[in-house]
Amino acid sequence: MAEILRATPFPVPGGKHIDEFVGRISTGHTNVSVAHMTAPAGWSEPAQVPEFDEVTYVVSGSLEVEHRDGTQTVKTGEVVLSRAGAWVRYAAGPDGADYLAVCVPAFDVEAAHRED
Repeated sequence: MAEILRATPFPVPGGKHIDEFVGRISTGHTNVSVAHMTAPAGWSEPAQVPEFDEVTYVVSGSLEVEHRDGTQTVKTGEVVLSRAGAWVRYAAGPDGADYLAVCVPAFDVEAAHRED
């Protein structure tokens, strides 16, 4: 049987909004998470060295993805893969960002290993 999934929203500092459709919070899945995120211009999060791969598809706007080799701008319609164990920091571009993130295994704040 197919199941329609409803988003589980949760607040994030800095005006970012997350709706998790699949993952630890919404469905109890630990192997994968799928979330829709909206971040205003100027938003950024702490750097992290996650234990999961993260595939990010930018629906509109752009993301600045900083890594050890520099910074990449990921534009509308583009996808970026951040590998587990790699240092990364995400920030919304000048028009903000609307994007989907798929994490394998599922996102877990403890496994993100965010820097303060």
